[in-house]
Amino acid sequence: MISSVMTRGAARSAKSLVVFGEFFTDLVFYDLPSVPRMGREVKTRSLARFPGGGLATTALVATALGTPTSVITMVGRDAPTTPSWQKLFQSGISVEGCEFDPHLPTAMTVCAAFDGDRMMITHDAINVKLERLLVRRGVQKQIRTAKHVHMACALWPPGKWIPAIQSLNKRGLTVSVDIGWNPEAFESPRLPSLLKQFEFAFPNEPEVLAMTGEKTVEAAARRLAQWVRVPVVKLGQDGCLAVRNGKLLRVKSLHVRTVDATGAGDAFNGGFLHGYLAGWPLEECLRAGNVCGALATTRAGGSSAVPTRNKLRGLMKKLR
Repeated sequence: MISSVMTRGAARSAKSLVVFGEFFTDLVFYDLPSVPRMGREVKTRSLARFPGGGLATTALVATALGTPTSVITMVGRDAPTTPSWQKLFQSGISVEGCEFDPHLPTAMTVCAAFDGDRMMITHDAINVKLERLLVRRGVQKQIRTAKHVHMACALWPPGKWIPAIQSLNKRGLTVSVDIGWNPEAFESPRLPSLLKQFEFAFPNEPEVLAMTGEKTVEAAARRLAQWVRVPVVKLGQDGCLAVRNGKLLRVKSLHVRTVDATGAGDAFNGGFLHGYLAGWPLEECLRAGNVCGALATTRAGGSSAVPTRNKLRGLMKKLR
């Protein structure tokens, strides 16, 4: 039997943002002396464990900035006792619509960070058929209180997700998506039909090139604009670009010393959506995303260096 997760973090009123997707415990090894290779061992004294994945990081950043947020995900029997899961509801995020499976462990990702980049290995059997969560009564209750729903999962196969996203649109909700690196989804002929249901999509540069087949990020962004209302492409140290009404809009990033890039793109999403739900212009949303994404790389874990709202505003001014 699969049961609902009820905690004190659920006792909150109407939410502006609902984040639906995959929750992971991230085990991050950073400050590595060299790139790990098969058959070799690399040692480091820098290790951290965090709530990970797009769902957790996006929600934690948005909540820390002041956006009321709830998450909807599936976790394992081990979740209630883990610090990673406890951090969500201790941060004020509602987990009322979540469920746990007594037969499967919570998804986990092991990250190895080196020289500003990272590699990852993930176990996520619990996230198979995640779309079934959307029809649950508790989930529907949470969604009814939302202004915006962000999908932080692969949405595979696309055909199963299109009706669910259309249903959200019919309720008057705006919906965004970050499907991450998922080659199967990129190659699906139904991907354009799926993305047409979204207000925003948040791929990074390798992802947008892979999903469109274009040679340059500018051409890829324009192609993506034929599928999604406002594509937002994350470019790491080069900032980001968006397409609005057929025109490219670029915003530069902050220059920081990178420690661990894990979750930086998801931190960008949290900053951007905070601005969007606050009614900011698109340019300001992009600046907020860039600030949160850049700061996320200065510590291990994507949600470990969230600015205060005042600091966010101050850093955004430097990007104008």
